[in-house]
Amino acid sequence: MPIPYRALALAALFCMAGGAQSAAPCDEFAARLPNVKKALCESTALQPTAARSVNGRTLWMRDIKPDNATVRVMVLGAIHGDEPSSASMALQWIKLAEQAPADMPQVVHWRFIPALNPDGLFNQPPRRVNANGVDLNRNFPTPNWERDAKIYWEKRTRKDPRRYPGARPLSEPESRFLIEEMQRFNPQLIVSIHAPYGVLDFDGPAKEGFVPPSRLGRLYLDQVGIFPGSLGNYGGVHKGVPVVTIELPNSTRTPLDAEMRQMWLDLLRWMSERVGPGNRAEPAKAGPTQKP
Repeated sequence: MPIPYRALALAALFCMAGGAQSAAPCDEFAARLPNVKKALCESTALQPTAARSVNGRTLWMRDIKPDNATVRVMVLGAIHGDEPSSASMALQWIKLAEQAPADMPQVVHWRFIPALNPDGLFNQPPRRVNANGVDLNRNFPTPNWERDAKIYWEKRTRKDPRRYPGARPLSEPESRFLIEEMQRFNPQLIVSIHAPYGVLDFDGPAKEGFVPPSRLGRLYLDQVGIFPGSLGNYGGVHKGVPVVTIELPNSTRTPLDAEMRQMWLDLLRWMSERVGPGNRAEPAKAGPTQKP
């Protein structure tokens, strides 16, 4: 076989192998995530998006959209790849979202993105940053990013490579994907799952009387401030979309199933009081995506 044709054949086989891997995320999820069996992962019915990570991994998503949904909520896991418990809980919560309580006053359209940073998550060992060495949670286009993000990284973190914000806002395909999803979905609430500080954080609109959740399960509210380029800063402060940040107590182990369920029920209870038509500030539409 002439060399050019052999090269084409090898390329085709490579693409077929990559496609097969993309079609079966649960093998890898079950092998690498705590408290996630393959059967549970498969039951979440994750759907591939057109987006890819730096290393070409598929970014997976699941929509749960009942008829007559009145509230849109986005749930994110594994923005930091060395926090696998966050991806695990996002998958566990998909199953709970499929069984909405009968007494829930709102009908919720959920959008789950359980692993925004798959390259960091499945690296050996897992890494906080993506394959380009960028902390995705410092790469969102907050006001004055070009000035503040660099100063914060250099002065406050002493150029900690785990917190490198990137050369410019939205330099990474994963952060661009999330901003585009925010534009399309226009969420009224974002829940971002992290680890391992064991607290509950909140960034939201400056609305008189808007009260963040005081606790979810055993996690109590302890607002830690905002950072240049963070999702809480971009979504909660800049765009007026409430961002609840859950910091699980352990990055490699999930809470017990009963505790994850209690956190879920507490979130629904707070949402019924604070999120939805008549008891929230309408979030601003996200502006055009900034090009890298």
